[in-house]
Amino acid sequence: MPNIALELGEQAAQFGVTAAYGEQLDVDGVRLVPVALTWTGFGGGADESGNGGGGGGGYTVPLGAYIRRGDDLRFEPNIVSFLAVAIPFVWVAGRALSRVIRALKK
Repeated sequence: MPNIALELGEQAAQFGVTAAYGEQLDVDGVRLVPVALTWTGFGGGADESGNGGGGGGGYTVPLGAYIRRGDDLRFEPNIVSFLAVAIPFVWVAGRALSRVIRALKK
């Protein structure tokens, strides 16, 4: 029986930068490189009799794109995705900060 953890590891090695940065696109003389925030996770295991299992999952948030027009290169964010990531982050940071302040007051 093949080792599923090794197979998953080999497949995960292909994700890397190609998952965060998409293929360059040329549209009407403008070059675009899409950028995303990615997360992947895998697990595997086996019991004493050799029966094994594994699984994996992933998450991707499109952040925006690098855009080149002539000599001008800039990053244009995807505002909806930034808000989807920023709102929970700000909420958690605010809760943590309020707890730290409350603990320091005691």
